[in-house]
Amino acid sequence: MVATELIAPPAWRCIDFISDLHLHASDAQTFLGWERYLAHTTADAVFILGDLFEVWVGDDCLSLGTFEENCANILKHVTSRVAVHLMHGNRDFLLGAAFMKASCCVPLQDPTLLALGDTRWLLTHGDSLCLDDTEYQEFRKVVRSAEWQTNFLSKPLVDRKIIADGIRSQSEGRKQAGEKYADVDTTASIALIDANAAQHMIHGHTHKPYTHQLPSERTRIVLSDWDLANMVPRAEVLRLQRDTSSHWTTTRLSPLEAYRS
Repeated sequence: MVATELIAPPAWRCIDFISDLHLHASDAQTFLGWERYLAHTTADAVFILGDLFEVWVGDDCLSLGTFEENCANILKHVTSRVAVHLMHGNRDFLLGAAFMKASCCVPLQDPTLLALGDTRWLLTHGDSLCLDDTEYQEFRKVVRSAEWQTNFLSKPLVDRKIIADGIRSQSEGRKQAGEKYADVDTTASIALIDANAAQHMIHGHTHKPYTHQLPSERTRIVLSDWDLANMVPRAEVLRLQRDTSSHWTTTRLSPLEAYRS
């Protein structure tokens, strides 16, 4: 698959990547951590690589006073000084044009090739590369179709929320039962990197933060999910920083470190 190319402006010296925040109204701690991070980050650009929200059932949930509208307003305020690029995830793939307009985020295609000088970084949410999960891949193919989305979005908002809650409950049930989720396929990852002449891949989805070394000095960097309400809080920002010799280095930071560094 050929990725959409994005050439970083020469002025960018610091770029942050986050994903899998799974924001929802009942998790105030993660929401507040995200809000504080965005308000104070020193980055020139923030890339959100999918699953900003735990669930998104349509842009018509952006009514006055809702949690979703509040999130859009926070993003809009941030974009006055920081470029925010937003990619769909497997939980919020129905984020539409109305949300992008309300939040002033720049929609980010999956995958996207980010060109930073001579270095090419392939950005993706990562769910499409979990090939061993054949049941999910079939589900993904169905719900990403225009026909399914048109039919789903034509339902009343309350019905869509009930359907989404049912899918979430099934997912949580499998998680509580100890079901192991498929990881990103290494062969498919390398093929996608090669198809786009990239050196590095950055993705989320799996909630398994790690830097995988691939052949020919390539890397696959996995982002952390965010859950600040957990007994062992999780939240991480991957930062790319350009030094005086125009070399980009990666650092994993806590949200607090990301705006104090």
